Amino acid sequence: MAAKSSKTPFKVKDYIVYPKHGVGRITDIENQDIAGMSLSLYVIRFEKERMTLRVPVNKAETSGMRRLSSDATLKEAFTTLKGKARIKRTMWSRRAQEYEAKINSGDLVSIAEVVRDLHRGDDQPEQSYSERQIYEAALGRLARELAAVEDIDEAQAIDRLERELAA
Repeated sequence: MAAKSSKTPFKVKDYIVYPKHGVGRITDIENQDIAGMSLSLYVIRFEKERMTLRVPVNKAETSGMRRLSSDATLKEAFTTLKGKARIKRTMWSRRAQEYEAKINSGDLVSIAEVVRDLHRGDDQPEQSYSERQIYEAALGRLARELAAVEDIDEAQAIDRLERELAA
C-alpha cells in the first residue's frame, strides 16, 4: 500500500473510491465560500447512483476517500473470493450489520469476503430477500471497482467475478 502524503493528489478525471458510495469520478475541483471561509472541494460524480458529492479537499483523506485498488489488492480480493465461505452462526440481523459495515468500509478485500460468504451456487438453497440485496450491493461495488481498474464495463466485471466464484 502506498504511503499517504499530506496533500491528497487527486485530479479532475481521476477515479476514486468513497467508502459509503463506491467508485466515483472527480469532475471538478471548485472553490466555495462557506461561512466566510474559502473552501476547496472535490466534485465527485457517482454515475450508478446518479449522485454528485462535494468533499472538502482537506477532508478527503480522513473521509476514507482513496485511489482505485492496486493490482496486488485486486489479486488479494480474487484470492478471497476463491476461499471457503465463513458464515458465523449468529442471527442474520447481526451478520447483515457486519456485512453492511464491510461494504461501507470501502475496503476491497472486505467487500470480496461479503460476496464470497453470500454467494450461492446452483446446488445451494435460495437466498432470502435481504441476503440477496446485500450480496448484490457487494457484488456491484466490487464489480464497479474492477471495471474502473481494468477499463471494462460493469457487466463484464460481474461476469468475471461470477466465473471466479463458480470456479
